[in-house]
Formats: sequence, C-alpha cells, structure tokens
Amino acid sequence: MTTSALNKRTRLAVPGGLTHHAGLIGLLIVLAIFTATQSDAFLTGPNLLNVVRQISVVAVLAASLTLLMTAGGIDFSLASLAGVSAGVLARLLEAGVSELTAVALTVGVGITVGLLNGAIITASGVAPFVVTLGTATALEGVALLVIRGQSISIGQNLSGLGFGEVVGIPVLSLIALAVCVGVGLVMRYTTIGRHAFAIGGNEAAARLSGVPVTSVKLALYGLNGALAAIGGTMLLARLGAASPGTAGLHLELTVVAAVVIGGTALAGGSGTIIGTVLGVILLGVVANALNLLQIDSYYQQVSVGAVLLVAAVANQVRRRHSG
Repeated sequence: MTTSALNKRTRLAVPGGLTHHAGLIGLLIVLAIFTATQSDAFLTGPNLLNVVRQISVVAVLAASLTLLMTAGGIDFSLASLAGVSAGVLARLLEAGVSELTAVALTVGVGITVGLLNGAIITASGVAPFVVTLGTATALEGVALLVIRGQSISIGQNLSGLGFGEVVGIPVLSLIALAVCVGVGLVMRYTTIGRHAFAIGGNEAAARLSGVPVTSVKLALYGLNGALAAIGGTMLLARLGAASPGTAGLHLELTVVAAVVIGGTALAGGSGTIIGTVLGVILLGVVANALNLLQIDSYYQQVSVGAVLLVAAVANQVRRRHSG
C-alpha cells in the first residue's frame, strides 16, 4: 500500500461534512423539538450551557477513543483512568502542589498507564478489549486506594477551570472543543491519522506497506491516557471533589456509546469526529430531557443502551450496504 493509497483510504474512511450524519442530526432535531414542547426550560440559556458543560468530559474521552477505534483498538479503562487521575490530582492539590504542576504530574500518570496498556497489547497479542477491561478493574481499586474511600475536596482550586467562562462559554466546553478539533485534524491531515485508518482497515497490509504498527499503537494508547487524565482533571474541576464512584463503568459506556452512535466502526478502519460529537450531544440531550421531564434517572441507562444497540445495528447495515 503506497502513501497515495493510504491518503485515498483516509479520505474514503472519513466521511466528509454533516450530510453523512443527516439521520443523526434529524434525530437530534426531533428530540430537541419534543423536549422543548414539553418543558419551557429546555431552550433557556442556563439550561443549554449546563448541557454543554456536562458533556465536556464525555466529549474529550470520546474524541480520544474515536482515533483509537479507527486503528482497530479499544480502551475500556478510559473512565477508570479518569477517576484515578481525579484522585491523584486531588491528593496533590491537598498536599499544596501548585495547580499547574499537579495537572502536569497527573497527565504524566495518564500517559504512563496508556503506554502500559499499549505495551501489553502489542507485546502479548491479547485482544485490547481483554487487556483494557483488566486495567479498568485494577484502576477502579487504585482510585479507591488513592482517596482511601473518602471524598477529597479541592476547595477553590481549579475553580476557574470548572466554573469559568469566556464570552459566556464554559472553559470546560472550550477545552473539549479544542480537543475535538485537534483530534479531527490529526485524523484527517496527519501521518499518524492515515496510519491509524490503515491499521484499522487491514493491519497485516499496513505492516507490509511499511507502517510502524507497534509505534503507532503505542502513540495512540499514550494519547488516550493523556486525554483520560485531562478528562479526569475537568471532572474534578466541575465537581470540586474526588469521591468514590467519580467515574467508572457508566461513564465508560456513555463514551463508547457516543463513539459508536457517531458511526465509528468497532472493527476499525472508519470513523469521524463530527459523528462522535453529534453522538455526545445526543446522549447529553437525552439525559437532560429525562431530567427536565422528571423521568426516573434509572431510565437514562436504559436509553443509552437502547440508542447504542440501534446505532450499532444501523452502522453494520450501512457498512454492508456501502461494501
């Protein structure tokens, strides 16, 4: 596979524009209209800003996972690592470490765990699903050990990040936007992005064409770890404390659901950051609608699972049709 062939494959694998996601956009519009007719609070500025702020962490984690999944990888430890990162950061701030230094050290922890995941996967050949699920389970315990099973308040630390605004837009949302745009540019215009699509499409062919498969996978898992730590930092800033259950399985499933809903193939080889963002927004609107309509919160998990199943089936049908 030549460089030009890789470029062509990337253009085909990253559907252009919003027209490719017309169905998802239509569903969002219908849901928004329905919710607006049932609740006057839905289209108010404060509520919309609240939705945007709440989906910011999911957007960061989902953007990272989108790039990894295009390369045929998966990481079920993202949310657990975000929880550990929140705990580590809270401990560092409690010990008097400056905010900037504490965040840098936390991101370093995230990168280390991400590289560890990548090293185990590339060296052992064990399925990423199994490795990262094992890592997630271990990290759940580590998170509890770090905070010793108690809630750790960070006081006014990171308040500018958690509650600050720039021209009326939450800082958390601006960070999420920057991450999504950055990942989108990487996917479409960089060598590592083209290599990710090539590996996801056919790893053996990519290796034979000279793609450094092992190095690319390590880089992607390292990036995943870094963005998980950033997500954990954002989560801590928004909540103001690291507590047991700050992040975990529910957040992880929400992230995976958003990516799959957005059209990224579980088998790898295709994906788009625009679709992922739309998936994140859809799940955020669903959660907000359930809250405004005073529907039992337990139905949120039901709705996420149902939307994920429908999206997975729809994506598979679409892939068969296009193939």
